[in-house]
Amino acid sequence: MRVGGLELGGRLDRYVGALFVGAYATSLLLLVGLAVIIDIATNLRYFETWDDGTSASLGTILRFYALSVPFLYLQVAPFVTTAAALFTLSKLLRYNELVAGLGAGIRAQRLLLPIYAGALAVALGMFALREGATRTLGLQRDALKDYLDGHRRERVVEDVTLRDLAGNIVVIDSYTVASATIRGLQVAGLKGASLFFVVAERATYDRAPDGTIHWRLEGGHLRVTTGDTAVSRSIEWLEVVEFAPSDVLLAKKGDVAPMELSFAELARLAARDPTNLEYQTLFQYHLTFPLGNLVLVLLTLPFLLGRERGKASEGLIGASLACIVYFAADFVCRSLGMEGALSPLWSAWLPVLVFGSLGVALSEGARS
Repeated sequence: MRVGGLELGGRLDRYVGALFVGAYATSLLLLVGLAVIIDIATNLRYFETWDDGTSASLGTILRFYALSVPFLYLQVAPFVTTAAALFTLSKLLRYNELVAGLGAGIRAQRLLLPIYAGALAVALGMFALREGATRTLGLQRDALKDYLDGHRRERVVEDVTLRDLAGNIVVIDSYTVASATIRGLQVAGLKGASLFFVVAERATYDRAPDGTIHWRLEGGHLRVTTGDTAVSRSIEWLEVVEFAPSDVLLAKKGDVAPMELSFAELARLAARDPTNLEYQTLFQYHLTFPLGNLVLVLLTLPFLLGRERGKASEGLIGASLACIVYFAADFVCRSLGMEGALSPLWSAWLPVLVFGSLGVALSEGARS
């Protein structure tokens, strides 16, 4: 099949595509490596000796950063793609290969089609990577982070607030992951016309006599208020609310690291707290952020097209400024969405639509 006068996937497409892949690999190593170095520099405490005289082994730290690489990549992927696209075009300009193609009657946009296709492929890959990395590596990485931050062998999460599917509120002082044990539990909610409140010193996720799994309470106390009548009694099993250990960890993650939530995790949190604008905004943002790969390529490549040899640096400065403006607008819109000043849908999609349209217009009107 021919597109723009060239066979799709032909020799020229393969050549430009190979240049882009090589530039992408270089940019990937550079930017992800830089992200890892910055993270290490801000967490030098990982290498310190703990109060008990021990310290984390180098192997543990290396394993933590190996598990962190996919998540760090997801943060910088649009920058990697944009840098690779600019490097590729710069090389084509440096050796007059783009000029030769234009002299043969081929439009610049057609010559650069493999770069646009590569940016779109990266965007699609980010969707899959976010879900896959979270599902397969997320819990291991979070456990190692807690080990390095808290200097403890057993993971403990503290000060957790969550909702069950009925909207009841659960407050937890601390939760020990390995033993699935809660210390300091408070539950408040509605059941019909009655308001109930549960407190317990300790709760363990266990199998009840009827075969179902619930939280076994120690020092559990239930108070039910209906109108002017209040009834209190001791209880052994927490059956008025439904939540699992995974819900405790997810609620804590949503509180301390919302940007690392996957689509599936955001859907679970939004189902339990449908009025939370942060979850709604982030769900849309996780859809649009990968599209930044293609938007930035469309937006920045025209700054280099038509530049004379030796003046590419001016185009690179313009492209860099365009990236800064895009991410500044993206950040402002996302913040407005989380605060309720802008709808979650528009807060995420407005930068993509505006700058994507601008990129298309610049690409079509680029001097070539």
